[in-house]
Amino acid sequence: MTGSEVPPSFRLAYVPGVTPTKWVRIWNERLPDIPLTLVAVSTDEAFDVLRGRGADAGFVRLPVDREDLSAIPLYTETTVVVVPKDHIVAAVDEVTSEDLADEIVLHPLDDTLDWERPPGQPAFERPATTADAVELVAAGIGLLVVPQSLARLHHRKDLTYRPVTDAPESRVALSWPQDATTDLVEDFIGIVRGRTVNSSRGRQAPAAPAAPTKAKRPETGGGARRKPAAGKSSGKSTSGRNPRGGGSGGAKGGAKGGAKRGKPRGRS
Repeated sequence: MTGSEVPPSFRLAYVPGVTPTKWVRIWNERLPDIPLTLVAVSTDEAFDVLRGRGADAGFVRLPVDREDLSAIPLYTETTVVVVPKDHIVAAVDEVTSEDLADEIVLHPLDDTLDWERPPGQPAFERPATTADAVELVAAGIGLLVVPQSLARLHHRKDLTYRPVTDAPESRVALSWPQDATTDLVEDFIGIVRGRTVNSSRGRQAPAAPAAPTKAKRPETGGGARRKPAAGKSSGKSTSGRNPRGGGSGGAKGGAKGGAKRGKPRGRS
């Protein structure tokens, strides 16, 4: 490698609530020679980071502008309402938006849900971030409706959450610039989609060395038997008479090869 060459690396952006640990672990197992760097970004700035090549790919929340970015939807999150543990909502398993109609529901500026109209009564001010809104919930100012992963991210011992069955849902996707679909991006797409290391679109594992060829043993059956060479025994007794005197092999051999037994003929 010359001094001007930059060693390969992969930068992965992710928005709050997304936990990329599983995919990073698989990457490190498959491509240990290529470091993966995580880039934490806010939901609002994620797409600008991708467009500005601040990351090679990123976990974002839909919708994605498909004019210059590609995206693969991965999963949909449950939407929950965050409440103090002593709130009446904490006593039930789930609620609807109508159940929150009389409550002050905070609507932070970085809200990730596509509301036609947020539930409940609006607060006097919109909190700047979800983290700020959680602090207000803990102070008893209002409630907060968010994807479940964000409720977990900002977990507090004095707060809990319950599913909101009819609220909009947040969808998480893997996104990257359309004109920068590199081999490393393809590798990461394969990991996210669960392709094996030997997949036709994934990075190929090195071929295993061929097993040494064993010397072929001469065939001893199934073919024509070789005739014994002249002068060598074939394994059967061919000499003289049978030791017991009844073998046909010896008798025939004697009849053909020796003089006939009996009285000599007289001369005429």
